Amino acid sequence: MNKISVIIKREYITRVRKKSFIIMTILAPLLMAAIITVPTLIMMSQGGEFKKIAVIEDSSDLFKGVIKNTKDAEFVYLENTKVEDFKKTFEKEGYYGILYISPELVNTPNAVQLISKQQPAIGLLQHIENSLKKEIEKQKLLAYKIENLDEIMKNVETNVSVQTIKIDSSGVVKKTSTGIAMALAYLFGFLMYMLVFIFGAQVMRGVIEEKTSRVVEVIISSVKPIQLMMGKIIGIALVGLTQFFIWIFLTVGIVTVLKTTLLPKSNVAEISQSMPQNLMSGNQQDAATTTQTTEMSPQLAEFSRLFDSAMNQPWGLIIVCFIFYFVTGYLLYASVFAAIGSAVDNETETQQFMLPVTIPIILALMVAMGTMQNPESSLSFWCSMIPLTSPIVMMARIPFGVPYWQIGVSMVLMVVTFGAFVWMAAKVYRTGILMYGKKTSWKEMWKWLRYSG
Repeated sequence: MNKISVIIKREYITRVRKKSFIIMTILAPLLMAAIITVPTLIMMSQGGEFKKIAVIEDSSDLFKGVIKNTKDAEFVYLENTKVEDFKKTFEKEGYYGILYISPELVNTPNAVQLISKQQPAIGLLQHIENSLKKEIEKQKLLAYKIENLDEIMKNVETNVSVQTIKIDSSGVVKKTSTGIAMALAYLFGFLMYMLVFIFGAQVMRGVIEEKTSRVVEVIISSVKPIQLMMGKIIGIALVGLTQFFIWIFLTVGIVTVLKTTLLPKSNVAEISQSMPQNLMSGNQQDAATTTQTTEMSPQLAEFSRLFDSAMNQPWGLIIVCFIFYFVTGYLLYASVFAAIGSAVDNETETQQFMLPVTIPIILALMVAMGTMQNPESSLSFWCSMIPLTSPIVMMARIPFGVPYWQIGVSMVLMVVTFGAFVWMAAKVYRTGILMYGKKTSWKEMWKWLRYSG
């Protein structure tokens, strides 16, 4: 055991001192913080360049004044102007583009064109489409000669927003958000995929480097092959956990700093006032929170609601499960990568062995993406039980709520399977690590696995 600890220490210190480790440890939180804060800043921004758009209709004023001006765009309705002639001069006259509306628009949905020398923003197109759509619907209703149609339309216009509530076995009520759950499912599933694959591949490369440089021959004279393999696997696992926890702390710190420096103080104050005093309480508190959020602007109310939903996630269970599935999933795949690395003389020869190993990982990621749409599907359930795919798929299911018995069964299967994989990989490793100059095949590795000497 003392020899394994020496190997673990060597692997750990050697890798955390590399420039690549330091650079990735710093860049990853900056990237994560940018992903979190940039969309918020874009939503808070005042928009892009102000656009002046000429609106031209053919021989009718059916849609005149329908499209209202916004803070980012002004719509100027021109009369007695031909589109073909105005195409040549609109930019010189200070217009961003020409909106041509054909009289056939009532019956032909695509009979409207926005002519511009730049690609228009999606928000501008949606504003135009929604304005024209409402006007066409209004004109069609007018054909039925309904009195007080404008007043009726205002009265019947209704927005619906479904609020999701979860009730646990003890009757405690919590606000949730399917959007937050989907975001967390994607984040944790993809992060698990990246960590298991990247650090597992590092084990394979490390074994190949030691084998090709003949350093392993010296090391094997002092330690057993199984001790060398386990020391390398555990050492790199600790490197991965170290980097993961540093990422968490740096990301939280960077986001906090950006939020306090870039968001207006008044907004932060309103958000803090709207947050409930205790996120784990029940109905009365939810009612109080709802009252507070209705007094804020829609953007702040939505931000507060999403924040509450995010805080109501089972973070203790998520963190514990993430650490467990990372460690066991990594040990499972890293042992296979170590066995492959011991069986070849260079990285080029690993291609024939990598496909059967990467297929389950890629399949798990694909199922995890589908899990965001249907977390209770049979495919998601079974893939969260099968050890080769469960680390990724189970982490995608947990934000949606998974029965504890399913998590327990999955964990037991993971422990048994990674133990079996480590045992088999050790038998291949002890033979392959000292084999040189011979092309290895799956048949050859099966013989090493059965060798009992």
